[in-house]
Amino acid sequence: MANNNIIGTWRLVSYFYIDKNGETGYPLGPNPKGYITYTEDGYMSVSMSASDRPNRSTDDLLDGTDEEKIAEAATYISYCGKYDLYDDRVVHKIEVALFPNRVGTSQTRYYKFEDDKVILTTPPISIHNMPQVCTIVWERT
Repeated sequence: MANNNIIGTWRLVSYFYIDKNGETGYPLGPNPKGYITYTEDGYMSVSMSASDRPNRSTDDLLDGTDEEKIAEAATYISYCGKYDLYDDRVVHKIEVALFPNRVGTSQTRYYKFEDDKVILTTPPISIHNMPQVCTIVWERT
């Protein structure tokens, strides 16, 4: 494993992509919230959400309307598993995810450190059926 400066918990600062027309998109809105954690023993966990998510009409964990549940899923990203760290990238080996298509996959994130931040960049991933390169900026907590 490479020099592991990534270990710890990081707070989400921004999450965006720039599309092929040069337009900036915000998958979770302009002010997302979230954390990512990397442990010394090789595990990681990430949770990100839009900042303006409405409450359900009920406090029952498994109840609520289909529309409420759909809106929740559309404004939340979460997964966890193990990771491998290399000199220029971290590979998330996903074991549990809100988006079930990611379970069992490996997701590469290229990283660079700037001051107290780590900037993760994705290879092209499908967002709105278009390949997008995302930039996710985290600050150390």
